Amino acid sequence: MMLRDAIRSADRCRPCAAKDGSTAIAADRGAGRPRGRGRGAVPMQMPSKRARIIGGAAVLAAIGVTAVGAAVGAVAVAAPDANAQKPGAARAARAEAQNVVATDHLTVHAAVKAAQAALDAAEKADQHVSVSVVDRNGNTVVTLRGDGAGPQSYKAAEEKAFTSVSWNAPTSALVKRLEQAPTLKDIPGTLFLAGGAPVQAKGAPIAGIGVAGAPSGDLDEQFAQAGVAALGK
Repeated sequence: MMLRDAIRSADRCRPCAAKDGSTAIAADRGAGRPRGRGRGAVPMQMPSKRARIIGGAAVLAAIGVTAVGAAVGAVAVAAPDANAQKPGAARAARAEAQNVVATDHLTVHAAVKAAQAALDAAEKADQHVSVSVVDRNGNTVVTLRGDGAGPQSYKAAEEKAFTSVSWNAPTSALVKRLEQAPTLKDIPGTLFLAGGAPVQAKGAPIAGIGVAGAPSGDLDEQFAQAGVAALGK
């Protein structure tokens, strides 16, 4: 009887519907249902495993987009620093262009070609000569000593080539200058005898060809001019 009375008393204590139409929340007797669930309450459901995976992927994707955006932003910030160095490089290039002069030089291949042409011309004339080609600075590029050429012809050919490139004129023409300036012959390394011819590019001397060993300077210079002519072929 005591248990029945207790149950009956509990039933009388259950709250009834409120006057404003709201749903009363009743405690369930040992049904195991969570408290606070009434007729009008919406049951809570845990997200499924598939939903949790999709949601996690979306979060990771958002993090990835944020990381990429941060990297792009870092590059964008660094770009102005790289561009800022360009004006300095441009100024350095302009300064270098103002301080450097480009000059033309005869290639080794061309020097050998000219020397061989001069030597061939001498051999056709049955003359035993030496041929030398020097650059704009007077440095010897190539020297050919023909068969039977005298020992003095080697050095004389170099000096004629040096004299010709120094004054940008055939040595036969320079001989006449000695009448007005006899001290020219005192310049070391020069030889004011016919047999030297300059090689020009754009009107400026870039090399000199000297020939020595023939009976006359006129023949030597004829062979030197044959070497110059070979460069135009």
